[in-house]
Amino acid sequence: MPRERSGAFAPGRVNLIGEHTDYNRGLALPFAIGEGVTVRARAREPGPSGAERIFAHARDLDETDEFDLEQPPPARGWRAFVRGTVAELARAGYPLRGARVEIAGDVPLGGGLSSSAALEVALCLALIQLGADAGGGGAALDRREIAQLCARVEHRWVGARTGLLDQLASLFGRLDAASLIDFATLRIEHVPMCLGSWRLAVVDSGERHEHASSPYNQRRAECQRASELLGVASLREAEASQLERLPQPLRARARHVLSESERVLEAAAALRAGDMIALGALLNRSHASLRDCYEVSTPAVEQAVRALLEAGAAGARVIGGGFGGHVLGLFAPAVALPEGAREVRPGAGAHLLGA
Repeated sequence: MPRERSGAFAPGRVNLIGEHTDYNRGLALPFAIGEGVTVRARAREPGPSGAERIFAHARDLDETDEFDLEQPPPARGWRAFVRGTVAELARAGYPLRGARVEIAGDVPLGGGLSSSAALEVALCLALIQLGADAGGGGAALDRREIAQLCARVEHRWVGARTGLLDQLASLFGRLDAASLIDFATLRIEHVPMCLGSWRLAVVDSGERHEHASSPYNQRRAECQRASELLGVASLREAEASQLERLPQPLRARARHVLSESERVLEAAAALRAGDMIALGALLNRSHASLRDCYEVSTPAVEQAVRALLEAGAAGARVIGGGFGGHVLGLFAPAVALPEGAREVRPGAGAHLLGA
C-alpha cells in the first residue's frame, strides 16, 4: 500500500573554504551543520475536480501555498522552491502524490548557511518517500542526482545560477568531518575535522542576501567569459600563467578561482595535520581574495570580519555567495567567543525521518 506520511531533515552547511569554485569545476571543503530544515508530508486526497494538489505551510513564516501537482505555476520567495521542487521531481519521473507539506527550520534565511538547499533537499526526500510504495523508502536514491535536480530548481524556478556545493554538502554531510568535493568529477572525500579544543563560530553580518537578486549571477557569467577567452571548458582547466591574457575584472575573478582551489587542498592538509594556525591563515587569505579579486564583500561583512579578528580569531572570512550573510571565525581554546557568535560543528547529512 502507498505511504500516507513521510518526513525528511536536511542540514544547512558551512563552507570551511572553497568559495565560488563549484560552478568553475574546482574544489571546496564544506561541512553540514546541526541546523537545517524539516519537511513532513501527509498524503492528500484529490479535490472535487480529481486534481492532485499540494498544500504547503511554512511554519516559521506562518505562510501557506496551494497549487496543482501537475504543472505548478511560477512563484516568488519560498514558494518558488516548493513549486520548483515538485515540478522538477515530476519532470525527472519520480512518482508524486497530492500532499499537505509542513516546513520548519532553524537555519537562518539568507545568511549564507544554505537554507535554500536544505529546503530543496528535505522536500525532495520527503516527497519521493511519500510517492514510493511501502517498503521502498528511497534507500536507493542517487544523492548526486538529487543534488543536480535541486540545482535545476535554483536555475529554472528561482533564477540563481548556483553550483552544486550547497546541495552536495547537505546530502553527503558526516559527523565530525568535512566533505572535500571535486566538482569536475563529483568525487567526495570525507576529511576528519579533529579541532581538539579549537572552535569554529559564525556571526551574522546583519545583511541578508539572495543569489538571484545579488551580483552572484554576474560573477558566474564573468567566469564563463574568462573560460571562453582562454579557450578552456572551465577555469579548472586554466593555468595561472594564462591569466595575464585576460582583461580586468576577468583576470581577478579567474585568479581567485585558481588560488581558492589550491587553498582547499592546503586546508584539507592542515586538518589532517591538526595545524589550526595554518588553517586560520588560509581563512584570512581566502577572505582577502574574495574581497579583492572576486569583490563579493560589503562594508557590513568587513565590519564583521574585523570584529572577529579583534576578538582573537586566528582567521575569519565571509561564507556563502557573499554580498552579506554570515562570517566564519576560527578560535583557539583560550579565546572566548565574542558576543553574538555561534559555534558550528560538523553534523550528519540529510536523512529520512520516521512517520
